[in-house]
Amino acid sequence: MELKIKKFSELSNQELYKIIEARINVFVVEQNCPYKECDNKDQNSFHLFYQKEGEIAAYLRIIPAGISYPEISIGRVLVKDKYRRNGLANKLMQAALSYIKNNFKTEAVRISAQEYILDFYQQLGFEVVSERYLEDDIPHFEMLNKL
Repeated sequence: MELKIKKFSELSNQELYKIIEARINVFVVEQNCPYKECDNKDQNSFHLFYQKEGEIAAYLRIIPAGISYPEISIGRVLVKDKYRRNGLANKLMQAALSYIKNNFKTEAVRISAQEYILDFYQQLGFEVVSERYLEDDIPHFEMLNKL
């Protein structure tokens, strides 16, 4: 399994298609949650993904400061079902945090985390910094990791 980190302009058509397919399959189909997938944040983001034989196994995007939040942020974190429960999400998030520390001048990373997975993000150093809110009818919390 290979980790790739690319700007939007560096993604091949096939990679972009597979990323969008994975995001829709997890967030729209699996979670039964219609939402606006194409939000015009991808073009300025960095896309980190583990790929195995052309398949996206895990994915996230790093969104520069000032687009979603004043701080740099991480979003659309996913691991395809058949690759779950083997530490891949942790590896992906560690890679993202390391990439941010090494490539951006920032002191914090903000995320919008689904309530059911707060413990996972807390183990990575994120702290809850908001009240519970609904995003696409799913309970979320803003979390901050001070690098």
